[in-house]
Amino acid sequence: MTGIGAAAAGDWTGVPWGLLGALCAGIVPAVYIQWERGRGTWGDRHVVDRTQRAPIFFVILGSLGLGTLVMLLGGAPAGILAAMLGLWGTTVALLAVNTAWKISVDSAVASGVVAMLAATHTVWWLAAYVLVVGVCWSRVALGYHSTAQTVTGASLGASSAAALLLA
Repeated sequence: MTGIGAAAAGDWTGVPWGLLGALCAGIVPAVYIQWERGRGTWGDRHVVDRTQRAPIFFVILGSLGLGTLVMLLGGAPAGILAAMLGLWGTTVALLAVNTAWKISVDSAVASGVVAMLAATHTVWWLAAYVLVVGVCWSRVALGYHSTAQTVTGASLGASSAAALLLA
């Protein structure tokens, strides 16, 4: 997110906006998951039972929404706002799919990061999709997901970059 913020502003002044985006998109959800694990709600950070994932998605949506509001009020660059809205839309889609079918959020996140960096910086970032393939492979190898669940997650994650391309 810091790279997206810097690209959106055209210089280092976008980095704080990117840090806010990282806080809302990644750190707040991770802290929530750890907190629930500590309470005994979930056995691991992957929350493998899809029926237990809805609260996480709602925390992410609330965190992204609040962060986007702060960015709007603070005059953040359009590109970082587009990234936040793209992440919000992707999270809504992940939640919707998750109600009926287990989808790989890890694959979606990895793919979304690469796609957004390619959209904001250079298409050479697409070479990092080799790492996304590694994430997808690991999810299948560990038995957490099927190939279809990881490919669908990665495809949905890549769609988050569409907001940046359209902005």
